[in-house]
Amino acid sequence: MNSIKLFKLVGNFAENKDIARDIRIKKIIPAIEKGEEVTLDFEGVNSATQSFVHALISDIIRKFGVDILDKIYFKNCDETIKKIINIVVEYMQEMD
Repeated sequence: MNSIKLFKLVGNFAENKDIARDIRIKKIIPAIEKGEEVTLDFEGVNSATQSFVHALISDIIRKFGVDILDKIYFKNCDETIKKIINIVVEYMQEMD
């Protein structure tokens, strides 16, 4: 399993959509295409914007379907980040 420690890449506030896109393209998608599971570790990240989370996972859901979330794990998320992830996932499910 690939563990991506987001704090090292984004600091304590995950807001940069370009960084989210790079993480998605360079780390998450290659792992998924190899059949591997991915853990997005939010340890140390105190907050994230909805646009960051959208840039991080929405294209993956669009490309692979919502079932791909069975291979992506979200670790050390506070309640706010969990809510944002759920909003993005629900939005992507409505788009299907």
